[in-house]
Amino acid sequence: MTHPLPLTGERTLPGVRGEEYWFARHEAAYRWIATAQAHHLADAVVVEAGSGEGYGAEILRGAGARLVVALEVDAAAAAHATAAYPDVATVRANLATTPLSDGSVDVVVCLQVVEHLWDLRGFLGDLVRLVRPGGLVIVSTPNRPVFSPGLARGEKPVNPFHVEELDAEQLADLLRAAGFDAVHVLGLHHGSRVAAWERRRGVDLVAAQVAAVTGEGAVPDDLAEFVATINADDFVVAEAEGAHDLIATAVRP
Repeated sequence: MTHPLPLTGERTLPGVRGEEYWFARHEAAYRWIATAQAHHLADAVVVEAGSGEGYGAEILRGAGARLVVALEVDAAAAAHATAAYPDVATVRANLATTPLSDGSVDVVVCLQVVEHLWDLRGFLGDLVRLVRPGGLVIVSTPNRPVFSPGLARGEKPVNPFHVEELDAEQLADLLRAAGFDAVHVLGLHHGSRVAAWERRRGVDLVAAQVAAVTGEGAVPDDLAEFVATINADDFVVAEAEGAHDLIATAVRP
C-alpha cells in the first residue's frame, strides 16, 4: 500500500495496516480534547505544536476552533498537511524557535512531541510567552513507567526517537516550573474491549505487538485480526496512575 508520507517507525499515519492500535491511541487523545475541552476550543485560536500528518489539527478545527495553526518541522509532512487539510494553516517551523507573537494564542495542543525535544524546558517557557493569560496548554507524552518499564528518571530511552521519557509527577513539575498554573495530569488507558482481550489471552496488547515485530515471545493467533478492529473508542481518559499515555492540562496565569 502506498502511504502519503514515509513510514519512519515513529510517526503515526491514518490507514496504515497493522498500526491501527497506535493510530487509534493517538486519535483518542485528540477526540478527548475535542469533547472534554470543547469550551476552550470554541472560536479559539489554536496552535498544534508538532502536527505531523495533520489529522489531529483537522480534528481540532472540526471541534469549533476559529483558526488552527499547525507547526511541523518536517517539510514533506508540512506539504502533505497543507494539501490534505486546506482549512488548517500549516506552517513549517522548528519548535525551538516558535514563529508566533506574544499572547497570540488561546490554546496550544502538543501531543506525543515533548519526549522528542532536546530543550523541553525552553519550549515550555516559550509556550508561556505565546499563550494569552487564561489560555490553555494540553500536552501528552508516553507514561514512562508503563511505556518503558524499568527505565529510571533521566535515563536515555531505548526508543531512538526519544530524548527523555517522563512520569506524571515530572510532567506536572515541568509545567509548573515553566510558569503554568492549574496543572492537572490525566492518563489514556485501554478501554473495556481491549482490557477484556488482554485478560482472555493473559498478555498485554502492546507487548504482544512488540513480540510480533521482534520475534521474541508468544504472539496470540488473533493478534493481527484484533488490532485491525481497534479505533479511538477503545481508549478512555482517567487518572494518570497506570496510564499508557499522560495528558496534562495547564493554564497560563
